[in-house]
Amino acid sequence: TALVVGNWLHSYFESKQAHEKFKDEHPESISKRGPTKGQLKSDFKVANAMIQSLTNDHDFNLLYQGDKEVIVTGEIGGYPWKGKIDCLNLKQGYFVDLKTTADIYKAYWNPETREKEPFVYAYNYPLQMAVYQELIKQQFGVTCKPYIVAVSKQDPPDKQAIDLPEYRLTNAMNQVLESQQHIQDVIKGEADPIQCGHCAYCRSTKKLESVVSADDLLID
Repeated sequence: TALVVGNWLHSYFESKQAHEKFKDEHPESISKRGPTKGQLKSDFKVANAMIQSLTNDHDFNLLYQGDKEVIVTGEIGGYPWKGKIDCLNLKQGYFVDLKTTADIYKAYWNPETREKEPFVYAYNYPLQMAVYQELIKQQFGVTCKPYIVAVSKQDPPDKQAIDLPEYRLTNAMNQVLESQQHIQDVIKGEADPIQCGHCAYCRSTKKLESVVSADDLLID
């Protein structure tokens, strides 16, 4: 549902036609029983509130100018990559990626650094932005600055334009170069995936083969 809600918002800002098509393809957004039958379900009412929050914002409308849903392709470290840019403004040298989140200012626990971090880093969005930046450069010959526009699922929604420090993008690209050989090996069945230990798949395959300190139990 979270993915559908996110794409509900993305399709709106792509075009009116894209949004209507997306709504037609997702009848699960409409309640089919009870007193709310025929109405939008609560998650999608929230999505509409997020859309309204952005469309009513003058500065967002100034920023979100350019070509929408641009497909970019290229090669990084010998491997093919493909991405889709929410809003690309080549003339002014930037691109924008829309993100929905529960709370823009919620802190997430990073067990590796043993520090709290914002959702942008918890979901490794600098990696996505670094890849997009490189693919845009390869395809159009322009180095574009990435911006994230985040909108929350709160009532009323919060919103924030977010800049990414250059060192974060550099570190993320290094992570891509270091990791993609392993990822390819996993895809081919030649290596085992590195488990996060907390998602549905990891929980279903977990074995009680280690003991951890109670100090390490927090994950957010």
